[in-house]
Amino acid sequence: MTTQVQGVLRALLDEPGTQRYGLEVCEATGLPSGTVYPILARLEQIGWVESRWEDPAAHVSEGRPRRRYYTITADGAALGRDAIARAYRSRRQPVPAWLAGPGTTGWAS
Repeated sequence: MTTQVQGVLRALLDEPGTQRYGLEVCEATGLPSGTVYPILARLEQIGWVESRWEDPAAHVSEGRPRRRYYTITADGAALGRDAIARAYRSRRQPVPAWLAGPGTTGWAS
C-alpha cells in the first residue's frame, strides 16, 4: 500500500461517518487531485468507499461546480485500519493510538 493511499484512507478515517468531497481530501492529504481522484475511484471499486453527487440545487445556489462526496464504508474502515496498521508493522514503527486497539502498547510487533 502506497503512502498516498494511506494518506487518503487516513483522511477518510479521521471522521468515518463524514462525507468529504474530493478537493477536501486533497487539502487534508496535501496530494494533488490527479493522485487523489484515482485512489478514490479504486477504493470505490473495491467497496471501501461510496460516493454520491450532491443535489444540483446546492451548487447552483452557491455558484460553484457540483461536488461528488465520498464516505468510507464500514468494511472499508475496518479493512483500511488493518491495512495501515500492517504497513506500520512492516516498517517497525509505532502504531498511532487511533489504530492500536485497547490494551496495546502502540508498538508494532
